[in-house]
Amino acid sequence: MPEVIGVRFKRAGRVYYFDPAGIEVNAGDWVVVETGRGPELGSVVISPKQVLANEITEPLKPVLRKAEEEDLGKRVESRGKEREALEKCQEISSRLGLPMKFISGEYNLDGSRLTIFFSAEGRVDFRDLLKELTTTYKTRIELRQVGPRDEAKLLGGYGRCGLPLCCTTYLSEFNPVSIRMAKEQDLPLNPMKISGVCGRLLCCLSHESSQYSIMKEKLPPIGQRVITQMGVATVVGGNPLKETVLVKLESEATVELPVEEVKPEGERPSKKKGA
Repeated sequence: MPEVIGVRFKRAGRVYYFDPAGIEVNAGDWVVVETGRGPELGSVVISPKQVLANEITEPLKPVLRKAEEEDLGKRVESRGKEREALEKCQEISSRLGLPMKFISGEYNLDGSRLTIFFSAEGRVDFRDLLKELTTTYKTRIELRQVGPRDEAKLLGGYGRCGLPLCCTTYLSEFNPVSIRMAKEQDLPLNPMKISGVCGRLLCCLSHESSQYSIMKEKLPPIGQRVITQMGVATVVGGNPLKETVLVKLESEATVELPVEEVKPEGERPSKKKGA
């Protein structure tokens, strides 16, 4: 069985698998690996482990070496160059009248390739921009358009909860989020209240969706006639988190009761302990 390690290039980024190539590494080590973009610096997040050959979907690229101080220094140095490149991109695109917003720039470790991430409302013909950038920087340049979610992940920020965005802290991939999840959690369907800084539905709607579904199955449906210790009533609501049911008695009074004290009409409700 081949041995692999898991490497991550960005915080909360996707984990990629590489061949350790006989180099002894552990989780937390910085390594230089060969990628399709040339040599890259990444952090080992999965220690060497053996996997079945059929679990590997493509040929593994090798670890070139454990990172040295010079490698770490190059990465810090490239940060300043990336900011300068973004400013240059914005300057040229404005002159060319291109409606582009430049978000992030990334050099590979040896500086032979520069990737620029940008957002735009639609497709943009950036061939003239690319020509000028290539002439200016004398390196291979890739312009990559990203969507609203990826833009938020690259820029970072804080969510409605006051905490750093989930996508910048631990979400390595975006899971599908639907309006049904908001309905399942009885949230207001006002887009302003259930959308993130990216303008899309909050990723956290998917975190508890399955749990809400499980808990709601324990509750009787709204409108069902039930028997309680206080008599016959009609279900008018419920709280899945508290596992309580809101019922309306024949006296028109509304009472919140634990779900185990409410039974469908025809069954006797369970008595409270000590009753």
